[in-house]
Amino acid sequence: MTYRDKITSMRSELRVMNKLIPQTAAAFADLSKAAKDGQPLSTKEIEYIALGIAIAQHCDPCVNFHVEALRKAGATREELGAVLAMAVQMGGGPSLMYAAHALACWDELDAPA
Repeated sequence: MTYRDKITSMRSELRVMNKLIPQTAAAFADLSKAAKDGQPLSTKEIEYIALGIAIAQHCDPCVNFHVEALRKAGATREELGAVLAMAVQMGGGPSLMYAAHALACWDELDAPA
């Protein structure tokens, strides 16, 4: 399964779950919006933080979503590398594995479709 497929599949799963628990889904969406809006950090900086946490928490779908968001926010592969290096420094071997997933996702999304 490609990273694009994984992102699409996870979005589909979330839509189904959101219908089952709409209040929780709406509250989470509000929390996400509140954490991002009106901050002194740029969207790209916020997404780099989120990616670092996703790597540390070993959340594949989170890694994929935040890599996708970073590309939309104008991030570069070189900037991504700096964030991945810091994530590995903080998280050791397990973070190294998830950082590799992040880079593979980036490279796939960067390739012509």
